[in-house]
Amino acid sequence: MDRSILHVDLNNFYASVECLYRPELRGRPVAVGGDIEQRHGIILAKNYLAKKFDIKTGEAIWQAKQKCPNLVVLPPDFKLYLRFSQLARNIYLDYTDQVEPFGIDECWLDVTGSGIYGTGEQIAEKIRQRIKSEMGVTVSIGVSFNKIYAKLGSDYKKPDAITVITKDNFKDIVWPLPASDLLYVGRATARKLHNYGVNTIGGLAATDPKYLRQWLGKWGDMLWAFANGLDNAPVAQYDNLAIIKSIGNSTTTPRDLETDEDVKMVFYVLAESVAARMREQGFKGQVVCISIRDTELYSFTRQVKIDHPTCLASEITNTAMQLFKNNYEWYRPIRSIGISVTDFSHGDESIQLDMFCDQGRRAEQETLERTVDWLRRRFGHFCVQRAVVLQDQALTGFNPKGDHTIHPVSYF
Repeated sequence: MDRSILHVDLNNFYASVECLYRPELRGRPVAVGGDIEQRHGIILAKNYLAKKFDIKTGEAIWQAKQKCPNLVVLPPDFKLYLRFSQLARNIYLDYTDQVEPFGIDECWLDVTGSGIYGTGEQIAEKIRQRIKSEMGVTVSIGVSFNKIYAKLGSDYKKPDAITVITKDNFKDIVWPLPASDLLYVGRATARKLHNYGVNTIGGLAATDPKYLRQWLGKWGDMLWAFANGLDNAPVAQYDNLAIIKSIGNSTTTPRDLETDEDVKMVFYVLAESVAARMREQGFKGQVVCISIRDTELYSFTRQVKIDHPTCLASEITNTAMQLFKNNYEWYRPIRSIGISVTDFSHGDESIQLDMFCDQGRRAEQETLERTVDWLRRRFGHFCVQRAVVLQDQALTGFNPKGDHTIHPVSYF
């Protein structure tokens, strides 16, 4: 029996949710973007009225304003978007437990065994209507016999539409589309295919796989299979959470970093976020990685394995600083910076300790950091801060906005 796969895409998700909560903005071009003053000034999402002005996701806000001076740019509210994303997934789960998220606003559903609710197209129509009536936003849904074509279907007609791609009609619908519309064909791959005269998905499907293998390596075989509708990848069960392989955080800083002290302050802020998330998951990590980008956009990453697993922000920061000093000579100021930790073990797993390791002191430090986690959940993130991050509050983002009832204190 042919599978029945749906790909559901919430239309203009961020902007749609914002317009739902701000009725006065309906009928106006709206975009969600970063903070210009904090140098995160790019377009993250836009509504269809903004699209008419050729405003693109990822372009600078100042460029978008040149195209559309009346553009309304709103800061993102990710907690709100996550809540709406979960509401949508709860609707999908009424029809199948095979719901695989693809980002915050897209999901694949396998409804092959959901015949009591109707055909794939009928289920798609029920979901489309429920999302619209229960949540106030719209979706586009692709219905097909595999995941790749289902995603092409959700992109084919927007907004508030359903497209059915079958084994009988896929050559008419899919093959005339640009090769760049196929999932996993990025700009570089599309450009390389164009250089060889392959411009459509049909052209890709008709190309001898041995040539694609020469041009693209192992990706050539995979893209040829996708173009010909030979994708057999399953839709994951919703409760089969992906294994977390790394936890990280990065930022474009409000001003250029020019000294080791600047870098250390930002590393501490990032490491505190990473360490808190690791403790929440019950993880300790043994590999610390840093990423650095300077003002001319040259970037590099470096990583090192430490002697023992850790979930301490102080140890992560100290390791990151040593990596940084060993690999950067201050040729130029730094614009963005990141930290991640990987090679996880669970906190309750036994580990081999160095005989010179002061395990008692490390246990005390972990207890302190867990206590800080609790205080921040209870009284707000800014109630307790390391003294080092208070040296330059604009750089480190210290901005208590009355979200706690006690005065902030610092600790080392």
